[in-house]
Amino acid sequence: MIELPTLPAPANDANADAIAAPSGAKSSNAGSPRPARKPQAKSTRRRSRELALQGLYQWLVSGADGSEIEAHIREQEGFDKCDRVHFDALLHGGIAEAATLDAVLARHVDRRTSELSPVEHGVLMIGTYELTHCIDIPYRVVINEAVELAKSFGGTDGHKYVNGVLDKAASDLRPVEVKARNAARRAG
Repeated sequence: MIELPTLPAPANDANADAIAAPSGAKSSNAGSPRPARKPQAKSTRRRSRELALQGLYQWLVSGADGSEIEAHIREQEGFDKCDRVHFDALLHGGIAEAATLDAVLARHVDRRTSELSPVEHGVLMIGTYELTHCIDIPYRVVINEAVELAKSFGGTDGHKYVNGVLDKAASDLRPVEVKARNAARRAG
């Protein structure tokens, strides 16, 4: 069995403020302590997305076989806490439809998808797959979940890039839903 690359560890929330604010920038709550957040349990679907991202990352970096990647991920602690059907759809669907997903993404990215960081590329593949195939998940939820993955595992501003690309892709893939939401926002 070959050694598969692993996804970088999630960013530490304690460093989030230091990363988000450039040096010298003033925060609106400067000097006031940040209230401690109560850790929330991750949903089974969120866990599925995280594990699928890890699998897609491994596939993008190593080119390993999907079934080998899946076997590796299934051995990991916490796999039993994911939605296995959703995980399988995201991982295997993402690999099987990579060329189609990249064609959709190519219309909205500023460079070839092969030049994207493997983390952001994997997140965008998951988001595009869900926009295309998981119609039961509202498009804003798909985008938000992808942004959260990018915040946890991606580069400093990768989540902003993911948000912009998937927002544009949603307009192509779910035009009726996007138009209805925009009309409701203008009316309300």
